[in-house]
Formats: sequence, C-alpha cells, structure tokens
Amino acid sequence: MKKILTAEDDREINRLICEYLSSQGFETLSALNGLDAVRMVREQEDISLLILDLMLPFQSGDMVLTKIREFTDIPVIVVSAKSDTRSKIDLIRMGADDYLTKPFDLDELLVRVEAVLRRYDAKSVHDEVNLLTCKNLTLDITAGTASVSGSALSLTSKEFSILELMLQNPRKLWSKANLFESVWGESYISDDKTVKVHMSNIRQKLKKLDPDNEYIETVWGMGYRLIT
Repeated sequence: MKKILTAEDDREINRLICEYLSSQGFETLSALNGLDAVRMVREQEDISLLILDLMLPFQSGDMVLTKIREFTDIPVIVVSAKSDTRSKIDLIRMGADDYLTKPFDLDELLVRVEAVLRRYDAKSVHDEVNLLTCKNLTLDITAGTASVSGSALSLTSKEFSILELMLQNPRKLWSKANLFESVWGESYISDDKTVKVHMSNIRQKLKKLDPDNEYIETVWGMGYRLIT
C-alpha cells in the first residue's frame, strides 16, 4: 500500500485529503507545519509521495522541498493558491513533480497522484535494471558508480565512459579511433596515446580487485574487445 504524506496547515483541508485518499486505498499521514514534514519524510523511508502546501508555518513549502531534495527523490505534488506560470516553473525547477492550484477537486488530485506515482514507479524500474555487468564487474549507470566483486572501483569519468561503451556493446571490437571519438567527442589523432593510457589504467584497477579475471583483450593492430 502506497503511503502519502499531506503537509497542509489547514486541519480541515488536511483531514479531507487524507480521508479521501484513504478511501482510494492509500495509507495517509499528516503534517501541519514544514518542520514536521521534513522530519517525517526523513524518518519514514516508506513514504511514496508528498502533497505539499506552500504556505506552511515554521518552514515554508519551498524550503521543505529544497530540504527533502537533499536526501530523497520521492515525488512531490505542490498545492498552492498561486496560479501564475512563474511560480509553477520555479517549483518544478526546484524538484516538484506536479503543481495543483487551490481550490482543487479531490478527484483531480487523485488523478495527479496516480499519474505521478506511475511515472515514478516506471523510473524506479528503469533505474533498477540500469546496470551493466561483465564477470565480477558491475557499472551502475544511474549512480555513475562501478564495483568489482562488491568492492568499489574508482574510475575517472573517461574510464567509466570507456567501460560503459564496452559493456553496452560486449561483442564489438573497438578501435582507438572509435573509443576516442565516442568518449572524448573529438577527432582522433593517429599517434595519440590517450586511449592506450586510459585502457592501461582500467586494466590495472580491474586486476587489483579481481586478479583472476581478464576483462579487456587487445587485438593487435585493430583495437580492444571485452572478454566475456
């Protein structure tokens, strides 16, 4: 069951929203000020969505949004009496997922909630499978991290990009020119040693964490290929 937190200082509006969402199969929580909203989102990791009023005591809604975006990406629907386009744009840029102008119909709120949750769930599924693996090597494309046998593999951005390309195309033979132009986005210079140096560094780092496996094969005169 999805848990939704409503941060709204008007007790009657807060109660109506919670009762309505409860009747639609959601678990609901209430916060009557901004400080409580931030605390509850931080402490209760299973909150699926925040309905956030902008005019909250102790800490305004835009401050709440800024604070929670420091530690979570849960979807946020902002509700406000402000209807101007600039306010909506600013809030979306700050990390809001949707914006609903007061007064609003509860049925419309439900539609917005369901739509935002669908988008978030779809993104989460995509992120979960956005991993590339080869033997004991794993690249998390979303997080931009790499690991070998569970141990963190420290890579430069260019090293990460090289491995990402090779793992995305495990059977492809990569020439130096292919790799250089794909990763650096510049025309390849025939005597350039940049790719060779980066490939050597990658191999050393992999060997240090996984001495029993080879990951990259040099095909002399042609380039590099992943050893799967």
